[in-house]
Amino acid sequence: MKKLLDCIAAELAPCFEACGYDRSYARVTLSNRPDLCEYQCNGAMAAAKAYKKKPIDIAGEVVSKLSGNPMFSEMNAVMPGFINIRLDSAWLAEYLNGMAAEEKLGVEEIGAGETIIVDYGGANVAKPLHVGHLRSAIIGESIKRIGRFLGYHMVGDVHLGDWGLQMGLIIEELRDRKPELPYFDGKVKEEGEYPKEAPFTISELEDIYPAASKKSKEDEVFKNRAQEATFKLQSGYAPFRAIWKHIMDVSLADLKKNYGNLGVTFDLWKGESDAEPYIPGLIQDLQDKGLAYESQGALVVDISEESDSKELPPCIIRKSDGAALYATSDLGTIIEREKEFSPSKYIYITDKRQELHFIQVFRVAKKAGYVKTDTDMVHLMFGTMNGKDGKPFKTREGGIMRLEDLIQEINEAVYARIMENRTVSQEEARKTAGVIGLAALKYGDLSNQASKDYIFDLERFISFEGNTGPYILYTIVRIKSILSKYQEMTGKSPEDGKEEVILPAASEAEKGLMLQLTKYNEVIEASFGETAPHKICQFIYELSDVFNKFYNSVMILKEEDASRQGSYIRLISLTKRVLETCIDLLGFEAPERM
Repeated sequence: MKKLLDCIAAELAPCFEACGYDRSYARVTLSNRPDLCEYQCNGAMAAAKAYKKKPIDIAGEVVSKLSGNPMFSEMNAVMPGFINIRLDSAWLAEYLNGMAAEEKLGVEEIGAGETIIVDYGGANVAKPLHVGHLRSAIIGESIKRIGRFLGYHMVGDVHLGDWGLQMGLIIEELRDRKPELPYFDGKVKEEGEYPKEAPFTISELEDIYPAASKKSKEDEVFKNRAQEATFKLQSGYAPFRAIWKHIMDVSLADLKKNYGNLGVTFDLWKGESDAEPYIPGLIQDLQDKGLAYESQGALVVDISEESDSKELPPCIIRKSDGAALYATSDLGTIIEREKEFSPSKYIYITDKRQELHFIQVFRVAKKAGYVKTDTDMVHLMFGTMNGKDGKPFKTREGGIMRLEDLIQEINEAVYARIMENRTVSQEEARKTAGVIGLAALKYGDLSNQASKDYIFDLERFISFEGNTGPYILYTIVRIKSILSKYQEMTGKSPEDGKEEVILPAASEAEKGLMLQLTKYNEVIEASFGETAPHKICQFIYELSDVFNKFYNSVMILKEEDASRQGSYIRLISLTKRVLETCIDLLGFEAPERM
């Protein structure tokens, strides 16, 4: 379904042309003065320079050609050359009826046939998820969902940290704690001969790594042992591969559970280890192509370009001690992804600190020809979630908060608020608190522009008023309640709506709701094209606001005119469908009651 601004521009374009001006000047935007008009075309201002005429004269000519057009109730040329536009209410109602008749409410599947890789999550195995993993997971999940809704083949990959020194640290700490295990007796067994059960639980594993990490900073001998264990693991030493498999099995089960609690899923659960088979060939290829050269014992690739505003260091492919780095692993992963998916676009979602890393990786990938020159490679950098003190969010004791503890804290706060005015059972209150808590957390994050830092304010996030997740859910639940009462009163299912149509607006509040709904398909496309889920948040906040103004100005269930009441029901049903679709794209849902 064509976007509303495009529909208006399509009416203006032939008028510009008929007056002797290029069609491209018929660009239309939302008015920044809604008290004067709903939409605005400033094309006459730009055309005036090209055609050496007064902009007001050009605007007047175009407006005269539009006289009698049924799309518009008002079209004026105003000084110094703006074209002010108001839509005809009957035409607007027909546009909304067209939206309501479509499965995706007017959103076109513009991405059909294209594959996009979304690299988000980035958790390390053997460690619990903490608040530092929150933004990548939430933003990435939303980007994936929006792209999928637009018809793209979205492939989400968690890209686990599972292959570095941390593995050697865990192995050697395990050796110190449980030297009797068969992995340390010096006898190399065949695959399958090692115990099937892991020699540790997830709780033990989460204690082993930090203990080992601390020990390596104090004990040089232990650190060297861990480095040797890492080398043996990466070289295929069977006992250590068996331990590594246990680490992966135990960690993945826990990670899937905790990501699942956050409403986040992945299509691929791959890690740095999956890139390992590609690294020797990658390094050789870069050397053969003359791109990689030795510098101070390390192997590097220059990535600087003439257009750079500052000097950028070369990308290190192999350290002087022969070890590969994150850049090498990411390049190997790209080669694997090209082989398996040949995507038209990559989206990596990490914090700002990795900006240089991805500039280097993207440039090496294109210089070496691992991806096509026209492949879009996006690094969506996000800011920090801070406490009220403006510093990165911590527990009350000053440590990094586990993600499951953060979710629990929010759910408890929402539960307490629900129980203040208790009208439901404790069991239902707990279930509802989980739904609202997740919405509060995700919306609190996604409503901010990704690149900016934001303050985690629990009281504000769980508020049922203002620009919050619970306010959006409250609006949806309010609509559900009206529709349920309507069905009880009339026996008609509001979801069918076959005999009802949306009629021309009878009030400014009703037209305001209609105009807001028409922005839907444009917002969805823009939020994905700009990798900006916050645009959807802003849209549904404004939609909720105009709906509640409409609700407070109209007695929907007491309306005596059956056709007008049916129109109201059809309109608010469409509003509910738009809101529910949007919150699903953001990664949460609405309860039945609040």
